[in-house]
Amino acid sequence: MSSKKLKIGVIGAGIFGNYHAGKCAAHPRHDFVGIFDPDHQRVRTAAKRHNTKAFDNCNTLLASVDAVIIASIAIHHGPIAVAALKSGCHVLVEKPIASTRQFAQTMVDLALEKNLVLQVGHQERFVARAIGLDSAPKKPLHINATRFGPMARRGTDVSVTLDLMTHDLDMAMWLMQGRPVAISGESIRVYSDTPDAARAVLTFKDGATARLEASRCEPGLRRIMHIDYPDGYVRIDFVKKTFEDTTGYGFNKDFAAHPLAQDSLGAGTSAFTSAVLDATPIAVSGQDGLNALEAALEIDGN
Repeated sequence: MSSKKLKIGVIGAGIFGNYHAGKCAAHPRHDFVGIFDPDHQRVRTAAKRHNTKAFDNCNTLLASVDAVIIASIAIHHGPIAVAALKSGCHVLVEKPIASTRQFAQTMVDLALEKNLVLQVGHQERFVARAIGLDSAPKKPLHINATRFGPMARRGTDVSVTLDLMTHDLDMAMWLMQGRPVAISGESIRVYSDTPDAARAVLTFKDGATARLEASRCEPGLRRIMHIDYPDGYVRIDFVKKTFEDTTGYGFNKDFAAHPLAQDSLGAGTSAFTSAVLDATPIAVSGQDGLNALEAALEIDGN
């Protein structure tokens, strides 16, 4: 393992920007250079909280670091990530990877061309790894996922498929080990200018299916995934961090105590850092993020 520290910055000083800044400030392998946000007061408050520098200019931050974490609002993910990659920075971008196919594909192409790490913040994968779903002896036959949340203005710059369902789209393709051959679905607007509720069915080449539903119009949080395997089922509650298991596959019943589940955001940060400094495999690649984005846009009819 390299002893070098990663010069890193955070773009975005909102809720998730502060979460990420906290991880960067505490990480033993980080030289946390600073935070950028166009809101000057907010970025100064965040920088003081995390004992780092506030940047008023994004390009100045990009020129000062080797890597950035992008936690801005979703519609800005693509433009900022492209600028960061063009400047030679490794990028960890929160989900969704971007709000358009064009930006996401450009990001994937630039990372490949410049040999840079591009990781996407689909954090549920780390919880799944804590359970052991990534080492199941057989692939799922069917996945049913429900992801509900209350009304909120944060995230409504993009549809609920990109804001919430994207987690389950990524998980379904990861567990099924491939992209779907067919997608059907619909999304509707309820209170914002973008769709707030959606449902979809993904069909995979071996006949396996995933039925997904997401809404940000519900009275409370509900994030459930039920996975049918040839030998039984697993039912995971991602809010309560509990699950039922009848498969006999040896999944971790105490996964809630596993470090990957206790701090999936921090696990993603550490995976990104290792990918940059130690050339370990990228936990959630840019192509993975692009696949989830394309599925979400198809559900929305785009």
